[in-house]
Amino acid sequence: MFNKILIANRGEIACRVAATARRLGIATVAVYSDADARAKHVQACDQSVRLGPAPAKESYLCGDKIIAAALATGAQAIHPGYGFLSENAEFAQACADAGLVFIGPPASAIRAMGSKSAAKALMETAAVPLVPGYHGERQESDFLRGEADRIGYPVLLKASAGGGGKGMRVVERSEDFEAALASCKREAISSFGDDRVLVEKYLTRPRHIEIQVFADGQGNCVYLFERDCSVQRRHQKVLEEAPAPGMSCGRRAAMGEAAVAAARAVGYVGAGTVEFIANQDGSFYFMEMNTRLQVEHPVTEMITGLDLVEWQLRVAAGEALPLKQDALRINGHAIEARIYAENPEKGFLPSIGTLTRMRSAAAVEFRLGESGAGQPAPVRIDSGVREGDAISPFYDPMIAKLIVWGADRGAALRNMARALAQYQVVGLATNIGFLQRLIAGQAFATADLDTGLIERHRDSLFPAPVRPGIDTLALATAAILQQEHQASSDTDPWAHTSGWRLNTRLLRSLDFEDEAGPTTVQLDYAGDGRHWTLLADGSTHTLAFDPSDQNGLLVSLDGRTLRAEVQREGEWLHVFDGQGQRSLRHLDPMAHAGHSEVEGGRLTAPMPGKIVALLVQKGASVAQGAPLLIMEAMKMEHTIAAPAAGVVEDLLYAVGDQVAEGAQLLEFKAA
Repeated sequence: MFNKILIANRGEIACRVAATARRLGIATVAVYSDADARAKHVQACDQSVRLGPAPAKESYLCGDKIIAAALATGAQAIHPGYGFLSENAEFAQACADAGLVFIGPPASAIRAMGSKSAAKALMETAAVPLVPGYHGERQESDFLRGEADRIGYPVLLKASAGGGGKGMRVVERSEDFEAALASCKREAISSFGDDRVLVEKYLTRPRHIEIQVFADGQGNCVYLFERDCSVQRRHQKVLEEAPAPGMSCGRRAAMGEAAVAAARAVGYVGAGTVEFIANQDGSFYFMEMNTRLQVEHPVTEMITGLDLVEWQLRVAAGEALPLKQDALRINGHAIEARIYAENPEKGFLPSIGTLTRMRSAAAVEFRLGESGAGQPAPVRIDSGVREGDAISPFYDPMIAKLIVWGADRGAALRNMARALAQYQVVGLATNIGFLQRLIAGQAFATADLDTGLIERHRDSLFPAPVRPGIDTLALATAAILQQEHQASSDTDPWAHTSGWRLNTRLLRSLDFEDEAGPTTVQLDYAGDGRHWTLLADGSTHTLAFDPSDQNGLLVSLDGRTLRAEVQREGEWLHVFDGQGQRSLRHLDPMAHAGHSEVEGGRLTAPMPGKIVALLVQKGASVAQGAPLLIMEAMKMEHTIAAPAAGVVEDLLYAVGDQVAEGAQLLEFKAA
């Protein structure tokens, strides 16, 4: 076994490889770009080497720098992870030439499977089933159109050197062929530097099923069963599960044996995945082979109890496969959801920013042992980021892979629903709400799967925004009251925020908005600081809670108990109630008082009133939207908030002071 390896990757896969290496007593070397100098994967390894600036082409794609780092640190082998240089035959060969072990297949196998056309021609000789189509070298437009006419529409155009959903077009009619071909070729040359395409019959409602294979240098090759990756958007996987729902033993064996035949045909060694397109009638056809560890490998680990990274290390060190085919078993069901920093409602556009809050369901660190004995934990999280880390524009915006296990698919689904509901992210947009709708939908719940599931159920997966319910409004209101109480002075009677008034009651209007539009809550103070009456959407509700409670938020609404965590970020309130996340913006008509005068260091009162609470001290540094003080005007309380990040240089009034309209309230220096 190796004494030291270099991990030529970043993020969650680098952390994942480091975890197994640590368990096996293997020292690790991380590489990093300037954007990742303090990244989680750097901290997870024993040593680290800087590669260069943030862009991947100047860092993680620089094979010569990576090999030099391995040699300089005394590493014996390089683990490429996935992406970047993991399927680069020239890099694999360069490692070998430098006397380093590439923890992956030989360069010849990567080359053989790197061209879809060449790979399919090779699979044909190995008797692996192929989709009817043209996989040859001729690329004239008229010839390819003739092949499409012969195959029958619809057809799928695919970049021969492609992957990741790029360079793919579905053509429904012969008259649309030339325009689609031109578009496909443009994208192919831009993405892969190769505009060759292949033409295949496009199967309606196909499933994407892949087989995990493993081979060693002694001629042994096994399949570790299948994964169903049918749920995709723009040909990119969203959910993966193992085993595939509805898979018969006979079909599993046939697909597994075909995958092993594909691996043997190219002299494969190490971990690989053979992807098939499967018809609803049970027929299946070879698509491509990924010559690396897949993103979704954890679901296979969860149902087999095996550590695939450990297998990679052992095989690369020259050992035989730990198990034979007849010793492999399926235990239970696993599902993986990819949590991304992206906005599904805006075409899944990536979202960049800082993870100001990241909390998740209780999960255990991945610790599958050598024997694979025992039941896996119901929740596993593989992540390469921590709370406080940034998602940058330079790399894939994955936050984490959320993997769940259950004794059967129903149990796994319940665990996934619970884990997603408990996942809390603040600071950027995520796809968590979309994933919740996806797994709760009838199609996925009943395993009515195919690659068009998301598009077919678009209306239910992307519903029109709905106004927040009374529970969410009550929790947001309580969070504001709690923050104001905790910011007030316990010794100054004028600073109390209980709402007590002599011979009258305090009425207050709280305005919120989200993607569904504005919502107003009328708040009637009882005066004891623990009870309020809420009026929202024409209905009256009673709210009771102790705002001094430091243990989260526990409220009574109309006699029902509600528990939640609420994080305030500027004007935004992020409500986590155990069912998911709802974000509301608190709109106070006085929240941005004096905006036009900020640059001059002034914040003024927009109307006559009385100062009832000072929420900051002189010299305090505050973020944009942070509450500074509370004024009462016309029996309504209003919060004056910081219009920008900056420093409170002086407080010009005390609690209880009356102020005139236009009076300067404090001296403020914007950052």
